[in-house]
Amino acid sequence: MSSIATPAFGRRRLRWSRLVIYGVMTTFLLFFLLPVYLLLITSFKSFDQVSLSRMWDLPTSFSLESFNRAWNGGEGVIGMRGSFWNSVQLVVPATVISCILGSLNGYVLSKWRFPGSETLFTLILFGMFIPYQSVLVPLVEILREMRLYATIPGLILVHVVYGIPITTLIFRNYYATVPNELVEAGKIDGADFFGIYRHVMLPLSAPGFVVVAIWQFTSIWNEFLFGLIITNDPQLRPVTVALQNLSGSQFTQWNVQMAGALLVALPPLLVYIFLGKYFLRGLLAGSLKG
Repeated sequence: MSSIATPAFGRRRLRWSRLVIYGVMTTFLLFFLLPVYLLLITSFKSFDQVSLSRMWDLPTSFSLESFNRAWNGGEGVIGMRGSFWNSVQLVVPATVISCILGSLNGYVLSKWRFPGSETLFTLILFGMFIPYQSVLVPLVEILREMRLYATIPGLILVHVVYGIPITTLIFRNYYATVPNELVEAGKIDGADFFGIYRHVMLPLSAPGFVVVAIWQFTSIWNEFLFGLIITNDPQLRPVTVALQNLSGSQFTQWNVQMAGALLVALPPLLVYIFLGKYFLRGLLAGSLKG
């Protein structure tokens, strides 16, 4: 009798445990989605519907005027359209260059060991822990000397340099999973340093490039401090700085602010929606060795 009841009891207990886990997870999900809900409903409201007392209420009538004003500007609001394309001009080349340099560094540090390579790798990683604020003054002076201050190329250079540590780390760990026999076979076939990289390592690098590209894209797109300090010309500032300027000096039009925040968040969100599974695959592919 007990031998029959025990499995049934175990199944019921497992079922209730799963229900509790799913309930807790659903509660946390709803809690974290509350700001998103507030962002969405406020962005579709007109200004006269925005108030603290009715902040959780659905809009009585949906309007796209907030998005139009956030994008094109008007009535004391500077639109984000120009800044949005500034961010596109910034993030695309910075991401591509970061991927290429990180891939080359990871290739060298994983397959072409030399005396002091581990020390060099440690020094490169040290750059990940340098706060932005601590280098702003010398960074601005260096960019002035290079005549890159207050320019998009200057911002690209900054993000590429700051992206080298993390891109190098990801690619080094990923290339460590590639068998050394493939490199040795390339040497036997007469391939040189770049020949092995081009014909052996590069065709195997798609997961690593996806991880690094997504990481760099979202990091550069969402960055605010460098965009504020380095581009003192409002016409060249990235979209995150333009979003902050939507608040206005006299009062904040929260519907326009929320619509602008949604527009800014849309590109990284779409990247993770369509490429998120490849991002996880690439991370797992590079986590087996390190």
